[in-house]
Amino acid sequence: MQTDESLVTCTDTALTFGRDARAVVAVHGANLTIRPGERLAIVGSSGSGKSSLLHLIAGLERATTGTVTRAPGLEPSDIGLVFQNDSLIPALNVAENAALPLILADRPENEARRTALAALARVGVRHLADRLPEEISGGQAQRVAVARVLSQAPRLILADEPTGRLDHASGARVLDALLTTADLARAALVVTTHDPSVAARLVQRRTMRDGRLLAPEETS
Repeated sequence: MQTDESLVTCTDTALTFGRDARAVVAVHGANLTIRPGERLAIVGSSGSGKSSLLHLIAGLERATTGTVTRAPGLEPSDIGLVFQNDSLIPALNVAENAALPLILADRPENEARRTALAALARVGVRHLADRLPEEISGGQAQRVAVARVLSQAPRLILADEPTGRLDHASGARVLDALLTTADLARAALVVTTHDPSVAARLVQRRTMRDGRLLAPEETS
């Protein structure tokens, strides 16, 4: 359930790559508050700055100017990331990929595997547990990435164009899995997308254009 408490607040947040004549402003003065339980789509074309903004929210990039403020106690392990590109480790099987955040957090291996298998079952790919990433489809790989997020029980899920390289049916299944995962984990969900049909399934929507996050009243 959404509350007035904020998980992440961006205030006049900007991100610039390069310096002087080679400087490129990827994000111009964004203002955004993400609250627990929120379902937010950030919509825009390729190159509009959506991914850069998501990286700022995740802490993968540091703001050039402005601030990104995270709630006290919101640790990196509380933020689950799903990327558009294949993010599975080729040498690990599906179950090992799903369990990786728990292993890195020093959870016992058998406990990590049990949790990972349960997460895989929730997104419908438990039967692929012993396969390598090269042995599964792109849509299945994205569901494994979602299961990996679910296994860590995050407070915030950030998904960067998670359906961008998938056909409509596979993309719908991945979005189903993300929404289910967010519900099960009671997490906020932020999805970047250029697809209006994806954005329509999230309650809140913001538009990004030329590095600028438009105010809600500017998106219509």
